[in-house]
Amino acid sequence: MNIGYRLPEVTFHTRVRDESIEGPNPFRWEDKTTADYFKGKRVVLFSLPGAFTPTCSTYQLPGFENGFGDFAAEGIDEIYCMSVNDSFVMNKWAIDQDLENVKVIPDGSGEFTRRVGMLVRKDNLGFGLRSWRYACVVNDGVIEAWFEEPGLSDNHGEDPYGVSSPETVLNWLKEDSAEKAA
Repeated sequence: MNIGYRLPEVTFHTRVRDESIEGPNPFRWEDKTTADYFKGKRVVLFSLPGAFTPTCSTYQLPGFENGFGDFAAEGIDEIYCMSVNDSFVMNKWAIDQDLENVKVIPDGSGEFTRRVGMLVRKDNLGFGLRSWRYACVVNDGVIEAWFEEPGLSDNHGEDPYGVSSPETVLNWLKEDSAEKAA
């Protein structure tokens, strides 16, 4: 993905809590667009192969969640976690992970992921189409920095993790802030 690239306009089908709905599932459908998430904000977006998977749940998501204050200190307004999972799965994972800072974006059909060139086959794991692991800093819908794990390919035998880690992204933000201040 190229620095300076504008994110594709996609509609995400989300489920949002609605207190006017009675019963055990007080949620309604709400379509949100790329602009709804990214317009006028500087954000970190990270994407991963799947909710509830080991690396995602143990390292990447908790690292961004727990480090939110450090990211905010570097001018980040929001941190978004995206996966090629539907809204039901993403919302349940957010609850399971006790998220307060990171917001989840369901890319259930993989349209956004496909359009940024990160959609890969993970049939070797029984996953089907999923996102390759990456992170980026996005300013008003435009990519400022891109952190892609090495080896982008279908049915990769491993799940590389490091380049898109919270620590790597935060270090880049700190260096960028220092360069702008100099």
